[in-house]
Amino acid sequence: MTATERYIDILTQLKSGDLGLLRAHSGQGLDNSVDGFDLFAGLWWPLRERSERAPRREVAWMIAKLYAFRPLLHQPDATLAPQLSRCRAHEGQERKRERFRQKFDEMLSLPLDRIEASLGWALRKIASYDGKVDWVRLTDDLSIWERETTRARWAEQFIDTSERT
Repeated sequence: MTATERYIDILTQLKSGDLGLLRAHSGQGLDNSVDGFDLFAGLWWPLRERSERAPRREVAWMIAKLYAFRPLLHQPDATLAPQLSRCRAHEGQERKRERFRQKFDEMLSLPLDRIEASLGWALRKIASYDGKVDWVRLTDDLSIWERETTRARWAEQFIDTSERT
């Protein structure tokens, strides 16, 4: 089991009180509250001590808040871009589908420190479609978000899935 898989496993076992505390920190930095920092440190630091391959701290913090916001079922291979493309296919009017595509494009252009709200939108859409996402892959992708290849792969997956549906 990879460090990222262990981290997601830990998140999926959180109690409702801990999830509520994480939700309360939506859009906030890790150092905004002692309670949030302490909860996160208890989740992430033991993994980091065991492996340098643990998810980056800022990514792990964002994923924890996003998971608390929308605790979608973790399903390997239910990667975000294809899931969003399938959601887009269910939008009725062409105008809505075009706006959906634009929001996805905007998300691809955002830097890591500004993407949380867009990912929240994406997870809301996926929750209304089938409620599954590959949290491990999402975490790993965000850990290398600065690489152009990551964003290009998301765009290709979105387009490929769109053409098939």
